[in-house]
Amino acid sequence: MHTEILLISTSEASGKKVVTLSMNRRANIIIAGAGGIAEAAGLLLMEWSVVTPKLYIGNRTLSKAKKMAAWIEDGANRPCSIQTFHLPEEGFSEEMKEVLEECDILLDCLPGGQAPRMAKLARDFKLHYANLTEYVTETNEIIDLAKDAGTGFILQTGLAPGYIDVLANGMFQEFCRAFEVDEVDKLELKVGALTANAVAPHYYGFTWSPVGVATEYLEGALALRDFKITKLPALSERERIIIDGTTYEEDLTSGGAADLPEALVGRVRHLDYKTLRYPGHYTWVEEQLGKLPGNKNVISALQSVMEKQIPHLEDDRIILYAAVEGRDALGTLHRREIFKKITPQTVGKHSLRAIQTTTAAPLLQAAQLLLESNLKGVVLQSQIDPFKFLNGHFIQAVYGGHEDLLNFLKL
Repeated sequence: MHTEILLISTSEASGKKVVTLSMNRRANIIIAGAGGIAEAAGLLLMEWSVVTPKLYIGNRTLSKAKKMAAWIEDGANRPCSIQTFHLPEEGFSEEMKEVLEECDILLDCLPGGQAPRMAKLARDFKLHYANLTEYVTETNEIIDLAKDAGTGFILQTGLAPGYIDVLANGMFQEFCRAFEVDEVDKLELKVGALTANAVAPHYYGFTWSPVGVATEYLEGALALRDFKITKLPALSERERIIIDGTTYEEDLTSGGAADLPEALVGRVRHLDYKTLRYPGHYTWVEEQLGKLPGNKNVISALQSVMEKQIPHLEDDRIILYAAVEGRDALGTLHRREIFKKITPQTVGKHSLRAIQTTTAAPLLQAAQLLLESNLKGVVLQSQIDPFKFLNGHFIQAVYGGHEDLLNFLKL
């Protein structure tokens, strides 16, 4: 699948960075990190851009950045302009300064613990910034440091949090307008990064970061209960759900609701984000947690246990489901649902896993929104225009159409 993207370049006017639409000039883009999502973001930029951007790849291990650059160049169907640089976990170098002064936007694909540092660099060098992390503490730190920034900071813009929140917010808006109501009973967000098959006893395979999985299983989850913001323990509300004929288990995990609980407080009676898994997995996780010594770092300990027993698999699929439910003025109960199943996709000469494209595409769509607009300060998921975002080229190329929802939101 190939989609043309209009990238934006910047020019200098009156000493300030000004965003201008251009078919002839390139955006200068930093990707921080050299993991699977960073690789996908770089390849999608090279393959799906009308004007190929100048890409800078920074990583703490320079050899990994160079390997990623070679992988993108080998997989792209067009000549690439890529420069690598050393991006240490601590400290600052003249090379970093030169790159930061050259660029327009920083796309943060590093582990969540590095997010505040990357955001501070973006603020100090007047770059736009977008990240992926579901980590709540780090997100709150960035909100504080970037609230008065002169450039835009879109946070938590991956799959979940990210795409699923924009989709759910759009569905909420559509429902309220369609039935002329101000509040709804339920807004449900569910995503599973799963393998094609799952075997006992864990019924799972890693398709993304083990530390990310362990963290979301143990940190608390924000939700709405009886219209009020409530913090609930992870893995505390397990249920079964049938989606497209397949039975999954769903349970609360941290971070996936982004800022929707705060944005929709008082308007949604029951809102939560739940992670989908095959039946049996959550029971196995609870059994492992029960065996851990009380004096251990629980996240690190659970990660270690899972990595010893759960394999990494390449054949993945993303299952996502969003639903809104409520009553019209006459009291009739209505429900709107969107379900998508996304499998690996060929981009250029490479096959990308579903978790790679579904995470990288919202990041790049957020980058395009920043470069095309005059957004300043922090932009959270509830503040993103669902029509513009879901109708974006990167989103459409990976997630497909949202025709009914988009047609309504356009009104």
